[in-house]
Amino acid sequence: MSATSPDGKPIDPKDNLRRMAAGELYYAFTPDLIAARKRVEVAYKRFNKADGATRRELAEMWNDITQDETPLPPKAATEEEDEERLQDLAWVDQPIGKIDYGYNIKLGKNVFINSNSVWIDTCTITIGDRVMMGPNVSFYSGTHPVDYRVRNGTRGPESGGPITVEEDCWIGGNVTILAGVTIGRGSVIGAASVVTKDIPPESVAVGSPARVIKKVDTSQPPQYQ
Repeated sequence: MSATSPDGKPIDPKDNLRRMAAGELYYAFTPDLIAARKRVEVAYKRFNKADGATRRELAEMWNDITQDETPLPPKAATEEEDEERLQDLAWVDQPIGKIDYGYNIKLGKNVFINSNSVWIDTCTITIGDRVMMGPNVSFYSGTHPVDYRVRNGTRGPESGGPITVEEDCWIGGNVTILAGVTIGRGSVIGAASVVTKDIPPESVAVGSPARVIKKVDTSQPPQYQ
């Protein structure tokens, strides 16, 4: 498919990517972006099928999905020691439901992503350290024009906005987080919520759309019993 602008001119690939990263209107059905989506589909489906893979093998496959070239720590003598060495790496459960590009996903340390996560990573999706997520959490950093004349099926433009989940958040199962949203540090999002606007730090938010119902009480020492 060869996408063209409304005036019939060819799409400049470099400018199109710049507009996509900036959250501006861009065209998703250009040859380079179609190829990028096909590449990551192969990568995450390989990850999904990796039954019995070691922690290191899964980490290597995740880095391939996200095109992260950061080298892993040197391999330890035993698998148990190696898992200890890799413990700060994000833990992503199989299967992954869907990823659009992969290279716009940035995970912090000691993160847990439960199964069937969906990543429409038109713009950057940043997950802070120690974030925990239930199953079926979806990140939609892409969006479409409301005006159908502009939307124009696969021939029209779309846009997006970055998503940021700051450190120490807990995202319940079946939560959907939309483009442009920031969830503040230490917040909790109740199961099945749809997050359409920013959530302040240390807040508990639930519902569709998600609304803050209370604050996380940090006035006392942590209670472990």
